[in-house]
Amino acid sequence: MNKIIIRYCITIFACLAVLYPLSVNIGNMSWALDLSLIFNLFPLFGLLAFTLLWLHAVSGAFEPWLRKYINFDRFVQNTSILIFISIILHPLLLLIPVGFNFNQVFTYGEKYIWLAIIGWLLLITYDIAKFLKSKYDFFVKNWTNILIISNIGFLMTFFHSLGVGDDLQSGLLRTVWIFYGLTAIVAIAYTYGIRKYRKNK
Repeated sequence: MNKIIIRYCITIFACLAVLYPLSVNIGNMSWALDLSLIFNLFPLFGLLAFTLLWLHAVSGAFEPWLRKYINFDRFVQNTSILIFISIILHPLLLLIPVGFNFNQVFTYGEKYIWLAIIGWLLLITYDIAKFLKSKYDFFVKNWTNILIISNIGFLMTFFHSLGVGDDLQSGLLRTVWIFYGLTAIVAIAYTYGIRKYRKNK
């Protein structure tokens, strides 16, 4: 019974971590069936991608414990698909209304857009490597390094979102977002640094 309760608590926590930022963004938008709909949707996919990536980072630090209560591999597989869809749609839905005019995109803040571009390229290495992993040993041998690279990309998107996200400039969600970023940094450092060092010691 305790195992079932813990599983439900983990599920509720994960859902709230994702749904709270989305609900704040949805509540602050004016919705209409015109071109503004695309502009309203594009930040939602950014928030969705980030919160799911945060869950990946944090769950990685607690992986041995989480495996006792949830199907960890299925969780990673299913959320990875959602992340991939989100990181494709997030920039695409911004670029379509402006006719892929990158000069207009850079008006959001040049350094933050560059953070997003570099972060996106680092993130997408995970999906490319996952696809090629079964065909080339190189990706199997370097899988941990690929995960580290994609996590660096994730952290770059944190600073990007904190700089340009309309809902992240003030209020409770900014505080929550900073909490997400700081805990992600700690979790990634533990997963790929401290725990790996202890295992090799």
